[in-house]
Amino acid sequence: MNLYEQQASNRRKTWLIMAGFVAFLFLLGAGFDWFYLGTGAGYMPIGSLLSLGVGSVSALASYYGGDRAVLLAVGARPLAEVAAAAAEPDRLKLRQLDNVVDEVTIAAGLPRPAVYVVPDADPNAFATGRGPGHASIAVTSGLLSALDREELQGVIAHEMSHIRNLDVRLMTIVAALVGAVALLSDWARRRMTWGGGARKGDRDGQRSGAAGLVFFVLWLVAILLAPLIAQVLAMMVSRRREYLADASGAELTRNPLGLASALEKIEAAVAPTRAINQGSAHLCISDPLGRRMNLNEGAWADLFASHPPMPARITALREMAFQAGGR
Repeated sequence: MNLYEQQASNRRKTWLIMAGFVAFLFLLGAGFDWFYLGTGAGYMPIGSLLSLGVGSVSALASYYGGDRAVLLAVGARPLAEVAAAAAEPDRLKLRQLDNVVDEVTIAAGLPRPAVYVVPDADPNAFATGRGPGHASIAVTSGLLSALDREELQGVIAHEMSHIRNLDVRLMTIVAALVGAVALLSDWARRRMTWGGGARKGDRDGQRSGAAGLVFFVLWLVAILLAPLIAQVLAMMVSRRREYLADASGAELTRNPLGLASALEKIEAAVAPTRAINQGSAHLCISDPLGRRMNLNEGAWADLFASHPPMPARITALREMAFQAGGR
């Protein structure tokens, strides 16, 4: 597929996953209301809305203040501050970064994000913030040392695409959904343990019949597996957004091979990015923790990895370049 087809495909798959996520939440809520609150069909989905409201609180707090917390946690310093204290060879690299950010910002048609440098020898980068006008891009010192100008341009375009595609906003919604599913699952299991809920006669009437029994069994299995299913869905969204940022970044630079080459160098650096912890790992262009799940391809990686496998990303970028060359 060319870069435009890649973008359309990844957007379509993202929204299909999100639709499934919402449907799963309301399935859990419907069962909770039916079996514990004693309400039937055609009602206000009390359990779903209540859990979504509670789950949104922490997600919104992260949305509005999470970028500052992430930058502080990884020890990121503003580009100008790092450049002022750097030796001349390092200052040239920092000036190159500054110029590349200007170029990609103009190509994307966005306000220039704040730029930070993380003092870590492992090559990596991430974007954070609420969206255009409230965004930051951070790169490690190891990334500046490892990449040439075209490769650096590809990485910055990838991160700028996360900002342009409003990925932080989307992942905030995902975090709210994950929180809501976890709350519903917890509430239901507590009620199973402690008893209570709707009047016994009401529950018996609702559960009578084959359809009611089948729904109860399906709902019970869903409740038990809910945290796992929610995590799988969240990881699927995260992987789709990485593929989309690769394709969108290739559109900004018109050079898919630059990013492909950068990803090859990033993959070759086997040491973890020690400055970045697990809470911020999903933001990075490559898994900073070096988890085996994110290095492999296959069924388990397709379910639980937060990042797509590097060989698959590089292959997709090379295919975009081939398509462009063919035309």
